[in-house]
Order: sequence, then C-alpha cells, then structure tokens
Amino acid sequence: MTSPYLITAVGVLLGLGAGYSLRQFLSVRKAGSVEEKAKTKLETAEERSKKIILEAEGKAADLLAEVRREGREQKTKLDSLEERFLKREEMLDKKIVALGDDEAALKGKKEEFKKKELELSSLKEQLEVQLEKISGLTRDQALSSLQSEIKETYSKDLAISIQKLEKERKEEIEKKSAEIITTSLERYARSQVAELTTTAFHLTDEELKGKIIGREGRNIRALERATGVEFVIDETPDSVVISSFDPLRREIARLALEKLIKDGRIQPAKIEEKVEEAKQEIQKRIMEIGEAATMEVGIYDLPKEIIQLLGRLHFRTSYGQNVLLHSIEMAHIAGMLAGELGLNVEIAKKGALLHDIGKAIDHEVEGTHVELGRKILKKYNLPDLVIQAMQSHHEDYPYAIPEAYLVTTADVLSGARPGARRDSLENYIKRLSELEKIATDFPGVKTAYAISAGRELRVFVTPEKIDDFRALEMAREIANRIQSELKYPGEIKVNVIREMRAVEYAR
Repeated sequence: MTSPYLITAVGVLLGLGAGYSLRQFLSVRKAGSVEEKAKTKLETAEERSKKIILEAEGKAADLLAEVRREGREQKTKLDSLEERFLKREEMLDKKIVALGDDEAALKGKKEEFKKKELELSSLKEQLEVQLEKISGLTRDQALSSLQSEIKETYSKDLAISIQKLEKERKEEIEKKSAEIITTSLERYARSQVAELTTTAFHLTDEELKGKIIGREGRNIRALERATGVEFVIDETPDSVVISSFDPLRREIARLALEKLIKDGRIQPAKIEEKVEEAKQEIQKRIMEIGEAATMEVGIYDLPKEIIQLLGRLHFRTSYGQNVLLHSIEMAHIAGMLAGELGLNVEIAKKGALLHDIGKAIDHEVEGTHVELGRKILKKYNLPDLVIQAMQSHHEDYPYAIPEAYLVTTADVLSGARPGARRDSLENYIKRLSELEKIATDFPGVKTAYAISAGRELRVFVTPEKIDDFRALEMAREIANRIQSELKYPGEIKVNVIREMRAVEYAR
C-alpha cells in the first residue's frame, strides 16, 4: 500500500510545478503587454516631437523674416538721414564760404572808413588852424568868449524863466497833491466815534441788582476784584454801569456778568468761574476781530500771531480813538494814495495796518510801540519793505521808501478828522495806567486796579509774601510815591487788600 505521506508529497510537487508554469505564462503575457504600451507611447512622442519641431521651424522662419524686414526699414531710414546730413553739410560749407567773403568785404570797408576818418581829422585840424589865424583867438579862448557873451546877454532872461518854471511847477505839484488827497478821502468815508470809559449793561429785572451786590456786598466786591473794573449799580434804573479806562477789562466784565445772570447763581466761587470763561471767550473774539480787519482791507497772508495782535488793538485807544479802527482807516487811505501815485498798494496797506502793532504789547514789554512793532514784524518774517513803510510814522527812522511817506500821511489824516481824538481822555487814561504801574512795581503785589475815575487804587498782594504790618507800610509807601511822581486833582485812596484763603479737599 502506498503511504499517505508519499501521496501528499507527490501532490505538493505537482501543485508547485503547475503553479510555476502558470506564473511563467502570466509573466510572459504581461511583459508583452507592457512592451506594446511602451512602443505605442514612443511612437506618440515621436509624432509630437516632429510636430513641435515643425511649428518651431515655422515660427523661426517668420521671426527671421520680420527681423529682415525691420532691418530693411532701418537701413532705409539711415540712408535717408545720411542723405539729409550730407545736404546740410553742403549748405553749411556754402554759408561758411559766404561768411568768409562777407568778412573780407567788411575788412575792406573798415579800412576805407579808417582812411576817411583820418582825412576828416586832418581836414578838421586845418580848419581850426585857419579859424584861429582869422580870429586871432585859440579854440579855448573863442569858447570862453562865446560863453561870456551868451551869459551876459541871456542871464537875466534865464533867471526869470527859471523862477517862473519853479513857481509854476510848485503850484502844479501842490494842486496835484491836493487833488490826490481829496480824491482818496472822498472815496473813504467812515464814521468816527470816540471811545468812552464806561459800558452800560441792561438788566431785565431791577431785582437783579440785589443779587449782583450780594450779602454785605460780597458779590460786587468779588466781581470788581476778578475783573479790575468798577460796577456802578444805583445811578441808572434797569442797568449797571461798568467803568474802567481799559476796554478789554470792561468787555470781560460785561461777558462775565451776562453769563452769571444767565446761570442765575451769583456767588464768589461762580463769579471766578464765569470771569475765567469770559477771558477764554474774549481770546476767541480777538482772533475773529483780527481776521475781520484783514479781510476788510484785503490783506490775506498775515501770520495768525499778527492777526491775534491786530484783534487786541480793538481794545486799545489812542487819544480816545480806537487803535484798530484807526489802523483800518489808515490802510484804506494809504492804499488809495498809493494807487493814485502808482506806488505799491499792498506794501502801503500793510505798513499802515501794522504801524501800531506794538501797542498790543507795549503795556507788557518795555520799549516804544514803534520798536516793539519792528521786532514783532521781524520775528514773524514780514518783508523788509513793510517794516520800512511802518517804522517812520513818528519820524523815529528815516523815510527809506516812498510808501513810508504815505503811511505817515494816512496817520496824520486819520488823526486829524474832527472829533477823532481827545487829548483830555488820553491824559486821563495815561494817568490811570501810571497809577497801576506804580503799585505793581512793589514786590509782593499780585494785581492793581485804578477805579472810581482814578480816585481809588486797589492793590491786591500775595498773602504768603506780605503780612498785615507790611500791607500797612506798603499803602503808605505807594501813596508817598504817587504824591511825588504824579499830578492829579483831589486825593487818591490807596487800598491794599491782603486776602488769605485756606483750601482743602474732602475725598
């Protein structure tokens, strides 16, 4: 009997043989399939490469043709340019030859002129010699004799003619000047209102006066101290009179009082707050006033700082005349005079408008308003011509340009209008300013206000620096200095005020 193990081994061998044969068959078949695919892809690639080569050859041929065409065009242009250059070169050669001929001809004519000039000079000398022989006089002697004869014959007539000409010319110049000034003044007509030293504030209710005065007068004292003006309550019904020689203080006081009445709460703390608000508001108004002034005279290129100072001039007076209105009037007059005379209108206008700009700070800085004005204009880089036009209106500096004469003329015309200026008011304001200056010169003085038309001087001192005993001494010293330095009618009350405040915050 056959062993089962043997049968199994034979079966395994037969299976292995069959599997190997099958595998070989499949491998051969698969290799044939891959080779066929590779061959197909190779043929496709060859066809595509031939097609690309053909396309490239076609593009290269087109490009070559284009390059050749452009080359031919460039050659044609170059040939044309070369031909033009050759023609120009020929023309230049001809012109050079012609110029050479002209130069030779000119040289020939020059030689001829020289010969003729020598001949004329020789002939002139011969004639002079003959004339000297005939007259028995040399050339200089004959000239001197002729001049003497003419002088003797016509000297009297000449003197009369010169006098007549000077007289007629002077009359004509004066007549023309009068016509120009008259025409300018006729073209500019502006009302003149002299500045006052009081402002009336209308009240809607008479009972408001009690609130303004306050308990035992504390409100009105706080108002007067904060603003530096005097409030006159009982003189006129339904109104309060604000009195001060300084228009700026009066306007601040008016605004502060208006704000307090609108608020309804009139008390010392609220008064200080509203006065500070009024000061801030007046600074904005000053800028608006300055801008309006420059627009009125047609000047638009001034720096903002100069415009701000112009606005401050609205609250300054000169002999009772508003300084800003005076400057605007001068600018119009100077501009029209410059137009009539054919001078620089812009320089004349600017010089006139800014001639008193130093008065905006002359109470804060030492120096005349002319010097301060020159420094201000130089600081803000205004043209030298404008400075030269404004600096001579008080004849502190020589008249450097014609426009300077126009500024001075406009200043005289503006100030000479009937009612434009009042010397007594200017002296009054000057006296009050000097009163305040004497007080503020003392160390420890915070502020000083001249009120009651100069009959009282209120001096506020710093309590940390001045004690009560020193305040008494200071009042006597200020009074003595006023007596020795100022002239005034009646008597002046010196009131030194030392107020101590203790402030603390609850947190």
